[in-house]
Amino acid sequence: MVRRIISISLALIGLLVGAGFATGQETIQYFISFGSNGIWGAIIAGTVIGIGGMVILQLGSYYMADEHQEVYNSIAHKWVSRFMDIATMITLFALGFVMLAGAGSTLEQQFGWPAWVGSTIMLILVLATGFLDIDRVSKVIGAITPLIIIAVIIAFVYVMTNLPEDLSTVEAQATALEPAMSNWFLSSINYAGLCLILAASMVLVIGGSFLSPREAGLGGLVGGICYTILLLMMVVMMYFGVEMIADAEVPTLKIFDQIAPWMALVVVWIIYAMIYNTCIGMFYALGRRLAAGKQSKFRPYFFAATLVGFAVSFVGFSDLMGIMYPILGYLGLVLIAVMVFAYLKDRKLISAEAERRVRIRSLFTQQHHPDEKFTRKDEREVKELLAESVANDSNLRQTVLTEVVEELVNDDEVPLDGDVEEIVEEILDESTEATLATETEANTNEEESPKN
Repeated sequence: MVRRIISISLALIGLLVGAGFATGQETIQYFISFGSNGIWGAIIAGTVIGIGGMVILQLGSYYMADEHQEVYNSIAHKWVSRFMDIATMITLFALGFVMLAGAGSTLEQQFGWPAWVGSTIMLILVLATGFLDIDRVSKVIGAITPLIIIAVIIAFVYVMTNLPEDLSTVEAQATALEPAMSNWFLSSINYAGLCLILAASMVLVIGGSFLSPREAGLGGLVGGICYTILLLMMVVMMYFGVEMIADAEVPTLKIFDQIAPWMALVVVWIIYAMIYNTCIGMFYALGRRLAAGKQSKFRPYFFAATLVGFAVSFVGFSDLMGIMYPILGYLGLVLIAVMVFAYLKDRKLISAEAERRVRIRSLFTQQHHPDEKFTRKDEREVKELLAESVANDSNLRQTVLTEVVEELVNDDEVPLDGDVEEIVEEILDESTEATLATETEANTNEEESPKN
């Protein structure tokens, strides 16, 4: 359970951090430009993001989401759902091409390479990742996240131990920067909406790959708290280090260049990896949505969207952020308001579903544990519970089986060895054959019975 919660929280942080957080450009436009008020804004934004992330993950797990439209259709009127769907797809595409532009700017600032070089390398990496499934994509995103956490902590410590001699000039230098919005409170709320709408689609899909809404929610809560702390550290660091980073396209990189040039050479690739995190998250989720559950169409849509985004990315990183982010932030506020309302309205159903899945998992463990007995009564209960669940029967069955088999294989006291995926596939094949045989027998009996 703890391992799954950590996995969820790292994936959430990885998606939320994105290029703007990792590069520092986002924090300058949304927080630093308002001076010390921006620090309060970061606390407000982080709190909203934490709550929103927890809600989105639980809804994704509850509906076992394969793409965001499944959830939107279930929680909102069809016109509201359609609006949310379009807003999300626009966000996925827009953030995707902003990330491709950010990749070019990052390598351009550090190495002096033309921006198209960094963007092209990112394009190749993203297209290659399109051949992986959602579990592997989540692991890739989660594995990279600790690197940026370490980088932020190092930069924070450096800035706080090397404060300017005259702190009175810091406020004036900060407020001289160009803000994204006209008011610090509005800016912080808009930032929260931006982060949540950019992460919503992929977070719903990640939540959908986890059985327990409760675990998904805890993962979101932990991830939200950690993200708030990181955001606050980033804003404080940029505020007191404003003199050295004011004119930089990638402020975080500028700070590490001040610490030690060799560290900048390391951190540039960490930032690049975080840009990759968000970039793949955006285009992967967009491809899944456009394919609308048809796996054969996923890659063509994924590749097409990524290539078009690559073409648009040449407008420029800072310019794209300044134009797109405030608009997307407002769309995000509408999205999260609808999702929080749906969560509060259905929280009893979500809680009941969580308990139901705990029981299903227990019965599946009993069924596939070599030393435990599984009766016909247990089998009937499993069928009843699966029928009562809000989730798709086959998706729920596969998710439960995967968790159960993985746990049994990793338990030294259980005589079960082998590859988890192969074992799950074998069990599912046997289950499908048994179901087909039962249906065939039932149809035969119906045909043979005398008609009235």
